[in-house]
Amino acid sequence: MRYLPLSADDRAEMLDAIGAASVEDLFCDIPADVRASGVFDLPDHQGEMAVEQAFSALAQKSLSPACAPTFLGAGAYRHHIPAAVDALIQRGEFLTSYTPYQPEISQGTLQALFEFQTQVCLLTGMEVANASMYDAATACAEAALMAARVTRRKAVLISGGVHPHYIDVIRTQLAFTGIACDRLAPDPLGIEDLLGRVSPDLACVVVQTPGFFGGLSDFSALAAQCHANGVLLVVAVAEPVSLGALKPPGEMGADIVVVDGSSLGMPLSFGGPGVGLFAVREKYVRNMPGRLVGQTVDVDGRRGWVLTLSTREQHIRREKATSNICTNSGLCALAFSIHVALLGDTGLAKLAEVNHAAAVALSRKLAAVKGVKIVGPAFFNEFAVMLPKPAAEVVEALAAKGILGGVPVSRFYPSFPELENLMLVAATETNSDADMDALVAALKEVLQ
Repeated sequence: MRYLPLSADDRAEMLDAIGAASVEDLFCDIPADVRASGVFDLPDHQGEMAVEQAFSALAQKSLSPACAPTFLGAGAYRHHIPAAVDALIQRGEFLTSYTPYQPEISQGTLQALFEFQTQVCLLTGMEVANASMYDAATACAEAALMAARVTRRKAVLISGGVHPHYIDVIRTQLAFTGIACDRLAPDPLGIEDLLGRVSPDLACVVVQTPGFFGGLSDFSALAAQCHANGVLLVVAVAEPVSLGALKPPGEMGADIVVVDGSSLGMPLSFGGPGVGLFAVREKYVRNMPGRLVGQTVDVDGRRGWVLTLSTREQHIRREKATSNICTNSGLCALAFSIHVALLGDTGLAKLAEVNHAAAVALSRKLAAVKGVKIVGPAFFNEFAVMLPKPAAEVVEALAAKGILGGVPVSRFYPSFPELENLMLVAATETNSDADMDALVAALKEVLQ
């Protein structure tokens, strides 16, 4: 028997209260071509053991990064996670995703978030960081909205080197705000002219390093051009390990920095959950979304922590809120913080060095394969490869041989036929020389 908490009369009363004629009316804003219709082709109810067996059989059809050589990237990177991370975040004191609504009684959680904010500032070279957001995509959208508030302008320019998922979320968030969003074409070669597009009409320019296609950029000149026109520079980082080796965005002149922190402390886990790092210049702190944990002293002079800023729609009037994101990713932020603390400055720099060396070694091996060309002059631990045939076909053929060889760019840009043969390949400390040789051998067979 299905559990239906509402009767037909209950539903009718609720619909009448909001002025809807039917439940279908609640979905009127969803385009008809993306809405499901009819009954899903799913089996009827089964017992618990049968369900477990069915899902286990489905899972076995997928090739897991845990049991195959893996070179996947495109914004999600596999790194070794120290056992201490899981051991600590599963303690009862920390096993919650929320910042407490009565923060003064949860000093341990606030202290952990305070340390997290400090780490984010040190990594990004910025002055203030919040207590995390959902992921880099939503953080990018919040950055664009924040820039519009600060500048009081209604236009955003997005580089073609920004992750397409980030771009989609920005455009979705801005769609009904009156803020125009100019998205440049994908830029695998890093040749787009951003300097020539900066104008006093823009609220911000959104860029990424390492870029979606792996390229590295120093945005110092762009930052200077932006500031000369009163425009904010938003820099996104999809791979936080890169901050152990590259010039931090704060030193380039960034005004807002967003980072996807999921590759430190968190497994790939089917794409989530993640954690978004968000850092700004101190002069913009009151326009920053999310929560900010601060340090203070109590009446006895003892150190303590408080929510210094929490300008969310649950705390103040909705029309005055800087964000409607309802929570920070507290548990994921803690995992990130513990992993970074275990690495320390030296460990993070060494990890970044190992990642870059692995990518360089792999690029040289792949460049020796007939018909394969490395795209772009500089990269960190991910780069684009041009193949002599469609990348999607190659990836499927490699998977059939037990290797997760990369991500076809066509998965993100199906309407750009010139990118059909382009594949993103990432290498981290988890890739051995044997893994790389296996990829090269399998690729030679697939391309014959």
